[in-house]
Amino acid sequence: MRILVVEDNPDILVNIVDYLTLKHCVVDALYNGAAALNQIRQQEYDLLVLDLSLPGLDGLALCAQLRAEQNPLPVVMLTARDTLNDKLGGFAVGADDYLVKPFALPELWSRIQAVLKRSQKQQVRQLKVADLTLDLDLRQASRDGHAVSLNPKCLKLLEILMRHSPHVVSRDTLIDQLWADDPPDSDGLKSHIYLLRSQLDKPFDCTLLHTVHGQGYRLAVEDK
Repeated sequence: MRILVVEDNPDILVNIVDYLTLKHCVVDALYNGAAALNQIRQQEYDLLVLDLSLPGLDGLALCAQLRAEQNPLPVVMLTARDTLNDKLGGFAVGADDYLVKPFALPELWSRIQAVLKRSQKQQVRQLKVADLTLDLDLRQASRDGHAVSLNPKCLKLLEILMRHSPHVVSRDTLIDQLWADDPPDSDGLKSHIYLLRSQLDKPFDCTLLHTVHGQGYRLAVEDK
């Protein structure tokens, strides 16, 4: 399980990270809301532990932006604000649970497990961008009702681009998520982009896969 913890109190942050690591979670930690939003756009997580009061972008605004981008990432919100209106405000922007400080770490862990269990039951195992669909369970892609034949690496590349759509995904991010610590000797990413584009776009009138020069690639219907 990969969890992002965003908390500007260094003592609380260290305690949460250490505890979740003992629970065999992979934990990334940030204290700035704006940096966290950018990180979530670049890296997939199973859950977000989010403090309400943050520099750069507060927790309410960050959570609201995720939901505006249709990102279903489960969010457990942390705050010292304990009034009913504060809690309702957190749920209104899309938080899945709300934990008031001070709290016991076992309670946080219990809430994380409960939120993940609920989200897994509700999770849609299908990604969709325009007329393009990817079935995550069957590992099959189709566009406008027509099957798109892709090798496993291209399927993974497509999944990454669809999860981040309509945002640009950098070359470094794609290489890291496709090959981890064993990147190809030659320009394997460019070759796989070519293969993906030949299957995804060439048979159709509307182009979905776009090269953003100097930045990376994005999957979206571009405005005319």
